[in-house]
Amino acid sequence: MKDEIKGKADELKGKLTGDRSEELKGKAEQAVDKARRTGRDIRDDVKEEADKERDREAREREAETVREQKSW
Repeated sequence: MKDEIKGKADELKGKLTGDRSEELKGKAEQAVDKARRTGRDIRDDVKEEADKERDREAREREAETVREQKSW
């Protein structure tokens, strides 16, 4: 988020001063921040799904153990 704000400030500074390179630098900083946040979101989603799958498998193993203990 910090890079997005800094990028927006650099972009506006470039627009106000007519410095095209400063404006583009600001846009690039914003894009990098957005990509970084998207990567974190994907990582978190994958981790969450992996945790759910691990928990489901653990419940299935537990249920199988209970069934084995109850079958005589």
